[in-house]
Amino acid sequence: MHILLDIWNYGWGALVEYLSAHVLTCLVPAFFIAGAIGVFVAQGAILRYFGAQTKRWLSYSVASVSGAILAVCSCTILPLFAGIYKRGAGLGPAVAFLFSGPAINILAIVYSARLLGYDIGLARAIGAVVFAIVIGLLMATLFRREDRARQADERAFAMAVANPANPGNPKEKKGWQLLVYFAILVGILVCGAGKMWVPTGILLALLGLVLYRWFSVAELKEWLLSTWAFVKLITPWLLGGVFIAGIIRGYVPQGVITGVVGKNSLLANLVSSLFGAFFYFATLTEVPIVKSFMELGMAKGPVLALLLAGPALSLPSMLVIRGILGTRKTITYVTLVVIMATLVGLLFGKLAS
Repeated sequence: MHILLDIWNYGWGALVEYLSAHVLTCLVPAFFIAGAIGVFVAQGAILRYFGAQTKRWLSYSVASVSGAILAVCSCTILPLFAGIYKRGAGLGPAVAFLFSGPAINILAIVYSARLLGYDIGLARAIGAVVFAIVIGLLMATLFRREDRARQADERAFAMAVANPANPGNPKEKKGWQLLVYFAILVGILVCGAGKMWVPTGILLALLGLVLYRWFSVAELKEWLLSTWAFVKLITPWLLGGVFIAGIIRGYVPQGVITGVVGKNSLLANLVSSLFGAFFYFATLTEVPIVKSFMELGMAKGPVLALLLAGPALSLPSMLVIRGILGTRKTITYVTLVVIMATLVGLLFGKLAS
């Protein structure tokens, strides 16, 4: 009975912490952005940058640096990833976006450099961009046939439901209107995540004005329905994963982790990558946690391995990604992140020693 009570307390504590810290300021805005992508962004606009016919240098360049403007964690990026993927984005660019969103957070990289050392901050920045591109390219190569078939089906469906004979389609907004609309939504996400309440309030007021002036009741209803679809797709897996991660964290003593990763060995980097991949780190929180590990003797190689694998993955995000991509693609993606983080951490540790 005592064990069951501990399990509940660990899981429930992690869930309460996550809900209080992230849902209102991060996840809710992300869901609304995903819903807006699904309703108001034409499939052609997604395909222009992330489609199979787009030049790779363009699609992967855009996807790999997209996280620079989003201060989001591995869970908050999921609705945005689901939105562009389901609108026809190629698997490779979509995965590059999925990795880069939380990994190339400018605030986290600067914070890493200031707190952990400029060598680690620079290595994290370069490694995150390279990881996004390489992992995206590998995923696109490994699942080329499946992804081409998926995109063909989605294009056919889009053409079937489109009604070009109706020029009064209420979802056809002017380009500058959509730009303002999405800029406000992203601004709310970024300012809310940074707990900048005054700018957030101003942006919410602007959003209300934009919705009142430019959108009909029918459009707003469709936006809400699209947002709710993403909530139903992602939330159950996400909250279940947070609960399980809390239980695991409660039963793994910190001293055990730091004792294993005190040297720059292949095993130490692998353990650090796996630890980072399965445990949830909120935006920026991985830096002080890693700092405490370093003070307890964690080597620089495993530090970088954790910083590369941790922000981009977590057990909750894995469960959600599986619901979007399927089991095989999810296992492949996680494996690539862990292997690359392990090898890059090992190399960096040797160079830094």
